[in-house]
Amino acid sequence: MTADHGLTHVDATGAARMVDVSGKDVSVRSAVATGRVLVSPEVVAALRAGGVPKGDALAVARIAGIQAAKRTPDLVPLCHPIAIHGVTVDVEVHDDHVAVRAEVRTADRTGVEMEALTCVAVAGLALVDMVKAIDPAAEITDVRVEEKRGGKTGLWQREA
Repeated sequence: MTADHGLTHVDATGAARMVDVSGKDVSVRSAVATGRVLVSPEVVAALRAGGVPKGDALAVARIAGIQAAKRTPDLVPLCHPIAIHGVTVDVEVHDDHVAVRAEVRTADRTGVEMEALTCVAVAGLALVDMVKAIDPAAEITDVRVEEKRGGKTGLWQREA
């Protein structure tokens, strides 16, 4: 049941609430999110050469993203704790940024968009932490959902 204003996480009085998903069918669901970490040419060179002082920055970002996807309900107050069945985090070094792409999968009663977004954001944060000695101006941008699958709405993809 939603309030008159159509927001599912707010009751009729305007108070925040966690949506009851117990009546929904379990289905295979996935979400893809992307983001970018803008970095200096010095960071790009260090990443390509494997010379970041703190260690393997790309591996740390991938692991941080996976860990974050699993902990999303601890960070996002109204997010349901669900079983995460798979997380893939890809990081790719470009000439002026590092692209981060995450895909999160489950078989549950609610989607994993928040988990995918959290994965990308925390992978970006970990990367910034790893390179901040080289580039204190490193910047996380463009974190967004690109695609979601499953549930009542089926496939949704961001238009190009």
